[in-house]
Amino acid sequence: MIELKNIKKSFGDNVVINNVSAVMEPGKANLIIGTSGSGKTVLMKCLVGLFEPDSGDISYDGKDFNQMNDDERKELRQKIGMLFQGSALFDSMTVEQNVMFPLDMFTKDSYTDKLKRVNEVLERVNLQDANKKFPAEISGGMKKRVGIARAIVLNPKYLFCDEPNSGLDPQTSLVIDKLIHEITKEFNMTTVVNTHDMNSVMEIGEHIIYMYQGQKEWEGTNKEIIFSKNKLLNDFIFASEFLQDAKDMRMLEVKGKIANDRNMDDLLK
Repeated sequence: MIELKNIKKSFGDNVVINNVSAVMEPGKANLIIGTSGSGKTVLMKCLVGLFEPDSGDISYDGKDFNQMNDDERKELRQKIGMLFQGSALFDSMTVEQNVMFPLDMFTKDSYTDKLKRVNEVLERVNLQDANKKFPAEISGGMKKRVGIARAIVLNPKYLFCDEPNSGLDPQTSLVIDKLIHEITKEFNMTTVVNTHDMNSVMEIGEHIIYMYQGQKEWEGTNKEIIFSKNKLLNDFIFASEFLQDAKDMRMLEVKGKIANDRNMDDLLK
């Protein structure tokens, strides 16, 4: 579990994060959504220690991140996996070498043990035949899966994903969403996903935080979000007529189900 209390972050006179509090729960996909400039990326960077908040507290399973010394932070970072927006693979390394990189950095395991672990995670993301390929030889979706494999190779407790579907087609995006969700459940990880992809929101958004101008504007689940009465959130979600029509149809379906359930109850009386 990751807990944020009254996080504030400014750059000069520009307040980017303003008094944000939230709890990121284990075993769930915790999504941070919002338009460009809403503060969601800065918030994630504060969570992983790339930025120091001006005030407020961040705790990992009850341990204050801001009060940790360098050794304690290093130990914590070994429990953190990161999937970067552009995958951030090393072009000069093979898939196998990219995934092995965290093991080389943080463990003293033998090469045989490291290779065994690399093969395990590559198989988990369905890339068991890609060991010797270079990033230039694989597709965008495969690069994302290599990035996920590298992010989980150290068995992290916490997984951060920055725009995991950026640059991917809708079908591949669904594959990545499903994989992130499955891994989160399988390893009971606290997963934090920074996204503006509404398909991701509806597919895996078990806990959603909507950011607007640096503040937490709304919080809820993917089952609650379409019924929100928050105008700013609705303007963000239903930016097109197509999505607004989808919302209206979904609400009619739910209302119809409620009416049918009530009719059934009357019949059973």
